[in-house]
Amino acid sequence: MILSISGVVLLGIIVFLFFKKDGLKASHAMVCALFGFYLAGTAIAPSITAGGASLASLLGGINF
Repeated sequence: MILSISGVVLLGIIVFLFFKKDGLKASHAMVCALFGFYLAGTAIAPSITAGGASLASLLGGINF
């Protein structure tokens, strides 16, 4: 649960930065949000979730 909330916050910050710095239009951000919302309801959603969890585990295992 914490990972998904953190991911949403991170993606929200990235979209906000694109909106402010690179000229992302509000309509583009809305389309991206709707795409993610509808993609979560498809059959590929568990694969995307597993891939995200795997990537988070990989990044979490990196020691500096």
